Amino acid sequence: MTFSLIMGLYVFILSSVAGYQLISKVPPTLHTPLMSGANAISGVTILGAMTMAAQAAEHQDNTLAVALATLSVVFATVNVIGGFLVTDRMLGMFRAKKRKS
Repeated sequence: MTFSLIMGLYVFILSSVAGYQLISKVPPTLHTPLMSGANAISGVTILGAMTMAAQAAEHQDNTLAVALATLSVVFATVNVIGGFLVTDRMLGMFRAKKRKS
């Protein structure tokens, strides 16, 4: 195993544990407002994944890296869209209801 692969796995595992610990401590009343901030972070994730996909595509013999980078772009995009849908639904709860005439 190369040093960069070991460091990548280390960062992945560490960030997964830290993320789980942070999210599990958030009370349900704060979860939806924090989703708006998470959308911005996921946007940065999309940019990073696109950069990695472009770098992996330059090395044509690295099909696994291109597939993983593309998959990460898809997952981050789904996360952003889901976050915006949840935020829109939350804001809809505060809108004035239309009266039937």
